[in-house]
Amino acid sequence: MANYVAFNAQRAIEYVNSLIDSKQYDFFNAGAHLTAYEFGDGNLNLVFRISDEHHNSIILKQALPYARCVGESWPLTLDRARIEAQVLLNHGAICPQNTAKVLHYNQAYALTILEDLGHLKILRTAQNNAEQFPKLAEHVATYLSHTGFYNSDFYLTAQHKKALVQQFTNPELCQITEDLFFSDPYTDHERNHFDEQLTTHVHALRDNTVLKLEVAKLKANFLSNPQTLLHGDMHSGSIFVDTNTTKVIDPEFGFFGPVGFDIGSFIGNLLLNYCAQAGHIEEFVARRNYQTHLLSCIVESYNLFEQQWLTLIANHSTDNTLNTEGYPQYFMKTVLQDAIGYCGTELIRRTIGLAHVVDIDSIEDENTRLAVQKQALSLGEQLILNAKSCDNKDAFFSLLISQLN
Repeated sequence: MANYVAFNAQRAIEYVNSLIDSKQYDFFNAGAHLTAYEFGDGNLNLVFRISDEHHNSIILKQALPYARCVGESWPLTLDRARIEAQVLLNHGAICPQNTAKVLHYNQAYALTILEDLGHLKILRTAQNNAEQFPKLAEHVATYLSHTGFYNSDFYLTAQHKKALVQQFTNPELCQITEDLFFSDPYTDHERNHFDEQLTTHVHALRDNTVLKLEVAKLKANFLSNPQTLLHGDMHSGSIFVDTNTTKVIDPEFGFFGPVGFDIGSFIGNLLLNYCAQAGHIEEFVARRNYQTHLLSCIVESYNLFEQQWLTLIANHSTDNTLNTEGYPQYFMKTVLQDAIGYCGTELIRRTIGLAHVVDIDSIEDENTRLAVQKQALSLGEQLILNAKSCDNKDAFFSLLISQLN
């Protein structure tokens, strides 16, 4: 922290030029004329795009010592920059085709230089425009299954796994997740915000002791089940896409936790977009067609996620006990039930908690927006309450259809 200083655009250029002058990096040609600007709407960090006169570019991302969305009253550790860079390096070694590439990391300045993915689209923005990406489900399933398996007890020795758990201990950002997912929405907390018309609905959630018990179980599992190295913030704003490419960014919330958390968060964001389409696509048939596409993406991604996990266990598990007949299927059932529950908490916290999604908040018509918010809350509640009744993915898909139609 002693050498830390928050960058502006000029300081970002000077830093990159110093790396080029040292001849350690060749981001740009020596003597290139660089320009930089800050962009993005991140809650925690500074992000700069640095370009030369030939339109070559890189991204410089720097952690701030506080939560940007709140201000200096919410201090945060700069170590999250290390976590992010090392998760990207770990996941990139396993699944490079779907992981943003790290070009440089500086611990003192809490900054990372990354490949520029500006030629791709942010998934959330694209889905709000009803765009479809035929390879998205396959790519996300591959990323989550492979990075999950190769950081799990099925593959790693106990010593290696425990060393990684220690390396990726991330208490401050995990605390944010623990509060925003499992605590704040179910209490009268100052970080929550929601339309006044939702008050009755919100109070009903907070008074639902059965629901709160299931949320407590999900939180306990999140706190104490280091199954694999998670991305930790697997929402549609952390995914860049085009027709043939999917790249995952921003794993600063990464840590060792339950396998079902990331896939549940991803599905939760697809469902938020499903609900929000009532305020984006006016024509009924066009809206239903896009919502059907989103459901197909959910089904395909989870089917492939499960299939690939089971294939990896069968072919590459290094622990014969964990590959005992019947155990992989039992394991995947628990992952599914966790995923359904975490999906439900994502729906609820994104509707009434601190961090909303533009999918819903951008709906201009107040009555439509309110109806979408109520649908998201009800869906989240039912997923949490019924997660343990889903013994297989077909039961999960049936539960979804029953709640959405």
